[in-house]
Amino acid sequence: MRVNTFKFQGSGLNRFFGPLEAKVMEVIWSEAQPVTIKEVNAKINEEKTMSFNTIMTVMNRLVDKGILQKKLSEKSYKYSAVATKEQFLEEQSKELSYDLVKEFGSLAVTHLVDAMEQVDPELLKQLERQIEKWKEEQ
Repeated sequence: MRVNTFKFQGSGLNRFFGPLEAKVMEVIWSEAQPVTIKEVNAKINEEKTMSFNTIMTVMNRLVDKGILQKKLSEKSYKYSAVATKEQFLEEQSKELSYDLVKEFGSLAVTHLVDAMEQVDPELLKQLERQIEKWKEEQ
């Protein structure tokens, strides 16, 4: 599953989803079992009132995008995420990194190393260990 849009201005899930999509995904990821639209709507309404139809439209669009899956259970559909939140973020960050390196090559690598140093110098050590491991496997 690949999200086709990435927003530089956003943060967290809002980089990949619209605000309501992100809320829906947070609700679904927080549940242990598949959920109905009604259950998601009730959770979201604890913060801000949203119509059932709006939530239904968002959830069905997430199904169309391959982020959610739905299965008929008794008389209603139950929705679940195709991947855990951690798996989703892992896959999206991997795709984004690949695309940046593919398009910008050494510029992306240089800026990535600079960013690691500024954000957390321990990340550079982690990169060094990863490179050494990769070399050993070659």
